[in-house]
Amino acid sequence: MAPTKVLPIESNEEFTQQTASLPASALQILYFHAPWAAPCAQMSTVLDALASTYEVASPPQISFLAINAEELPDVSEDHDVTAVPFVVLKREGKVLETVSGSDAMKVRAAVERYAGQGMGGGQGKSGAVALPAAQTVTRPAQQNLATAAPVDGQSHTASNGGEEQTRDTSIASTAASTTNDTPAEDLNTRLQSLVSAAPCMLFMKGTPSAPQCGFSRQLVSILRQEGVRYGFFNILADDEVRQGLKEYADWPTFPQLWLSGELVGGLDIVKEELEGNPGFFGEYSVGKKGVEA
Repeated sequence: MAPTKVLPIESNEEFTQQTASLPASALQILYFHAPWAAPCAQMSTVLDALASTYEVASPPQISFLAINAEELPDVSEDHDVTAVPFVVLKREGKVLETVSGSDAMKVRAAVERYAGQGMGGGQGKSGAVALPAAQTVTRPAQQNLATAAPVDGQSHTASNGGEEQTRDTSIASTAASTTNDTPAEDLNTRLQSLVSAAPCMLFMKGTPSAPQCGFSRQLVSILRQEGVRYGFFNILADDEVRQGLKEYADWPTFPQLWLSGELVGGLDIVKEELEGNPGFFGEYSVGKKGVEA
């Protein structure tokens, strides 16, 4: 019989169809990834190797599904994905175990714990496949940025407790023109101005009233719940800023949250900070509003 393969999922409908077609007793391995994340390339290799040690059965007893976390934000949110790579093991609609990060041994141990080793859940071929060594993914060091002059000549928006107001003050550009030939020095000056344009700056996909990815939506919800007054920049409206900020911040993902001109990080980092320190936003909060996204 043919070996099992990792099946890429391209849409919410395809995810629903694939999971609904499996017997309730089948083990589902859901692999959430993003193309920009280097550790995901390693994890893809790991899961390809693991999947190949299991034969295709009828009815299926194990299924490996690869899901782009940013392209399918609803599926990601349903499984509490805040960072990639992220592996979820499910059976009978229940989450058995999750593995965050690129530790190949943890993933293999989790799969074998619930599916057995090798072909047919332990019959025949051994599951001791050669897997890459684990990678350590560390948070980039925060940059100390000087406060720059506000951005002039552009529309600006402030968000406070879930309400958006058009203002004349320089809070955040939401619809800057897109250019691709700005000199590096000018772009860095512009980025420095943007990250310091408000005490709390959110660089997101879409706007607070219409987020364009699940991670951005979750971070907006957190800021509203914490009563944080913040500026925002829709990086989908300006590809120069979108690409330039990745290098400038040494942080390849969005959303990005900046406080007083310094990078905090993405959704996962903000959640970690709040878990360790409920008063993390301190001076940036004007009182919790309890407003849902």
